[in-house]
Amino acid sequence: MNTVTWVFSGILAAIFAYSGAVKATMSRSRLIATGQTGIAPFPMPLVRVVAISDIFAVAGLFAPWLTDKACVLTPLAAVGLTIVMIGAAISHASLREPKSVAANVTLLALASFVAASRFAALT
Repeated sequence: MNTVTWVFSGILAAIFAYSGAVKATMSRSRLIATGQTGIAPFPMPLVRVVAISDIFAVAGLFAPWLTDKACVLTPLAAVGLTIVMIGAAISHASLREPKSVAANVTLLALASFVAASRFAALT
C-alpha cells in the first residue's frame, strides 16, 4: 500500500508541477490554446493563486513525509488537490468537456487515495 501511495503521489506531483508552472506563467489566451480550457470562467488572478497553490501542494506531498516533520501536511496537501479537482471537474462539465471531466475525476481519485492513505498512516 505504501508503494502505491508513493507512486500515486509521484503521478500527482508530476501533473500538478507542470500544470502549476504553466498556469503561473502563460497568458490566458495561450493557456486556452494549449488545452487549459477549464480556466476560461475564472479571473487570471485566481488562476495564478491556484497555480501557486498547486506548486506548494506538490512540495507538501513529499517534503513532510520524507523529513518526518509535520506529516499531517502531506494528507492535507492531497485534500487540497482533491478540492482543486472538484472545481476543475465542475468547470469542465459546464464547458461540456467530458474527456477533461474524466481526467479530473481520475486525478481526484488519486488525490483522495493519497489523502486517505496518509491520514491512516498518521494514526
